[in-house]
Amino acid sequence: MAVFGSLVTWYLKKRAPFIEFMMEHPGETQMQVFHKLINQARYTEWGNKYDYASIKTIKDFTDRVPVGNYESHQPYIERMMKGEQNILWPTDVSWFAKSSGTTSAKSKFIPVTFDSLEECHFQGGKDALMFYQMQREESKVFDGKGLVMGGSHQINKFNIGECYYGDLSAVMMQNMPFWAQYFRTPDLSIAIMDNWDEKIYKMAMATIDDDVTSISGVPTWTLVLIEKIFEITGKKNLIDVWPNLELYLHGGVSFLPYENRFKSLIKSSNMSYMETYNASEGFIGIQDALRRNDMMLMLDYGIFYEFMPMSEYGNPHPKTYTIEDVKLNENYALVISTNAGLWRYIIGDTIKFTHTHPYRFKITGRTKHFINAFGEELIIENSDFAIAQTCKDFNVKVIDYTAAPIHAKSNSAGTHQWLIEFEQQPEDIQAFTHKLDYYLKQSNSDYEAKRYKDLAMTMPLLQAVPQGTFHNWLKASGKLGGQHKVPRLANNREYIDQILKTHSQSLS
Repeated sequence: MAVFGSLVTWYLKKRAPFIEFMMEHPGETQMQVFHKLINQARYTEWGNKYDYASIKTIKDFTDRVPVGNYESHQPYIERMMKGEQNILWPTDVSWFAKSSGTTSAKSKFIPVTFDSLEECHFQGGKDALMFYQMQREESKVFDGKGLVMGGSHQINKFNIGECYYGDLSAVMMQNMPFWAQYFRTPDLSIAIMDNWDEKIYKMAMATIDDDVTSISGVPTWTLVLIEKIFEITGKKNLIDVWPNLELYLHGGVSFLPYENRFKSLIKSSNMSYMETYNASEGFIGIQDALRRNDMMLMLDYGIFYEFMPMSEYGNPHPKTYTIEDVKLNENYALVISTNAGLWRYIIGDTIKFTHTHPYRFKITGRTKHFINAFGEELIIENSDFAIAQTCKDFNVKVIDYTAAPIHAKSNSAGTHQWLIEFEQQPEDIQAFTHKLDYYLKQSNSDYEAKRYKDLAMTMPLLQAVPQGTFHNWLKASGKLGGQHKVPRLANNREYIDQILKTHSQSLS
């Protein structure tokens, strides 16, 4: 395997000159992507509707094509799932990535084209490994197996022909090139199972004797797998199971609240943690430098980017910026046009740029996942920071958390309610709450202002819930596994009341 691994490393590093061009010429790179997308889609139904054939400039495009979302694309996607082609993209589409739903649909089904797989999702995975190899020349990551925490897939029944849908990771695994399949574990039949309780057990049993050198997956489910492996083997350090483990590629949620817990379960000075941002809609960013905590925006994957200031969010004709016009430390909603046939599509994530040339960024939250009930404008970046710092001070670890507002009553100000699932609960919950409140003030001046003398908001109400609470809620909601995640923040009480109800029923 070592010789094959060396060949793969050589192959990956051939990409380096293209990365350098992208970093040095971001505007030119994006213009090339823009014109290629418009040219490819000009004779599709969508392209004909907006006369792509006559589009010459980005202004032509933004003046003509409205900013949209899943709801605006959904009628076209549903027709594609029934077998119609040349609707949003010219090549045949038979795969769809299933992700968590919207207000009008239980699930979203994002088209995955051959172009988006090859030029975007697979290229992103290869580039991530290239960045890692370039920083750790001594790496032996390809001398062993890569454990992939995959989702599930199934045949789509409402099509005369055959098309398929599943979690993005499952779609990718079904279409991976042979060399990537060679390095992956466990067997595909286990990796794409949709019964997550059974799947975790079978994954553990199938991989404990493998020489696993890397793990890829969402932190929450990776931790569940590690705990199952410890339960089976009796070990307390994952290095005792996989001595050559050296890399964890994570994404999907912020790693900050989980970092200490991972390091307590994987005790190794040789371990590296690397973040990627591979959404169902496209592969967007890679942590290109292990010493940094931000990601590089990948500009040549067949995605044309626009950046909408959050002050424009909800405006029917919002102002957007291209890559060379963005400002550092401003919160933007991502708007993308892709080689999967999404056009001026609000992906739902918010980012802020931390560096230009190359353009690096951090995910700050979701356009719909925030709390602004009292003008506090709390975003996930704030809550993740506060949780991580408080846990560090109290030497405890959080498994999961969510927060939502409790609205003001006539005789009292409003506040936030937090449900936190601890690995080991702090002895003094009240002291933990006060310190959490302190760090929230440190990270968000609007929150601090609203908390002044308890006038607009009072001290947060924190409830420690038993281990398994969030897992049970996801299971009861039919959202176990895959792309589904516990919502960190919500501006209403829909999620938190459901979780509390599930918890209450488990006690009765």
